[in-house]
Amino acid sequence: MATKTISIDLEAYEKLRRARRSQKESFSQVIRRAEWRTDLPSCGDLLRRIEEIEPISEEEIAQLERNQSQDSPPPSKWDD
Repeated sequence: MATKTISIDLEAYEKLRRARRSQKESFSQVIRRAEWRTDLPSCGDLLRRIEEIEPISEEEIAQLERNQSQDSPPPSKWDD
């Protein structure tokens, strides 16, 4: 079987080492066993979703501004 040498930082090495099920399990086996998420949206996906959202009305904007003007910060824990 052909091999390839790679460089990883110490944090990645430690994460890989901790992922081994036993001392006999190779890093190659750990990597092959890993599950790589492929369902994460891309920037293009997010932009398409944003384009599908209907803009909010002037009335909704006014209500949000009224709510925000009535909002005050929580009391400080540091004040006596």
